[in-house]
Amino acid sequence: MDAKRVRPFYSIENAQEYMALLAEMISETRSDIESEIASTNPESSRYVDALRLVSYNLNKLDGHIRGSRRALNDLRALRRLIFQASRDR
Repeated sequence: MDAKRVRPFYSIENAQEYMALLAEMISETRSDIESEIASTNPESSRYVDALRLVSYNLNKLDGHIRGSRRALNDLRALRRLIFQASRDR
């Protein structure tokens, strides 16, 4: 079995790929939810309230994902600096 399948976060780059896919899916889902809210009859308030709650939680998740992606980028840059410094010794 392929090592990447067994260990999907074997490298920072693999984790970055995963986070990029997750961010894309969150964005698509947010668009779908916003469209659903816009096209829903306002009289079905419980349903609209539930959709708004989903939208709110997707927005929170999106913020966490963006922060995680920045942290992964920082780790990747630091790894390059450390490897470069170890070669220069």
